[in-house]
Amino acid sequence: MIFGVIHAYWFALPLVLVISLVYAASRHEAWELIWRHAFRLWTMILGILIVTTAVLLVINSQV
Repeated sequence: MIFGVIHAYWFALPLVLVISLVYAASRHEAWELIWRHAFRLWTMILGILIVTTAVLLVINSQV
């Protein structure tokens, strides 16, 4: 019942974070480099998702 109130987009934040951490850990061994690369990747993926969502909302509202 509680999950009916939570919007589906909120599940994207931890999912993208975990994907970014795993990808960064597969490329680097030092924790500092892993965190830095994961943060950059997380912001880039979220930025792409936000821009894509905004474009789709604009296209959908022009009906």
